[in-house]
Amino acid sequence: MKSVRFNKFLQANIGIIIPVILTALVILLGGVAEYLAEHELRGANITNLGDALWWSVITITTVGYGDYTPISPLGRIIGVIVMFSGIGIAVTLVTIISQNRVQHMQERLKRKTEDKTGLLANDTKAAIKDKVEGIEKLTEEDFNGLLIMMKSLRLTLLEESTYIHKCPKCGSDYRSKPKFCSNCGFALSHSRPL
Repeated sequence: MKSVRFNKFLQANIGIIIPVILTALVILLGGVAEYLAEHELRGANITNLGDALWWSVITITTVGYGDYTPISPLGRIIGVIVMFSGIGIAVTLVTIISQNRVQHMQERLKRKTEDKTGLLANDTKAAIKDKVEGIEKLTEEDFNGLLIMMKSLRLTLLEESTYIHKCPKCGSDYRSKPKFCSNCGFALSHSRPL
């Protein structure tokens, strides 16, 4: 049971776990490499493994206090590799966290808008049914409002359609494919979707 939960945790957080493991490896390998490159040199201030690991942590985070510095060319090359690794891993982490945040917000917004679109369409349908039942009592202004509501509902329901057809003569857009343009009367039988 614990193994299943652990596997789910790993799968859900793999985007952050990999950079953290890479950071630990770079710190460990960079510290050991720096120690091996510097510990026997005269004038070196990185003389034990603890100092080398501390230097590696400070270097990968790009803080660089200056309390420990490599003096050999090989030690400086290792330092450059650790610095660039730190920058690359930091950028990767920020990118992953930002991407996850944006994706979460998009899903949340999509859920909210889908719910509201369905509710809006149902409310509009109910209002249209009420007005149609009493159509003989509608004023001209109420009747025009009913037409606008019906057109609005139709557009809301057609937004799911992915194809838009365009009249080549007047440029009117249609989500369904009519035979004739309702604006200019042009025959649309051979028009292509956009």
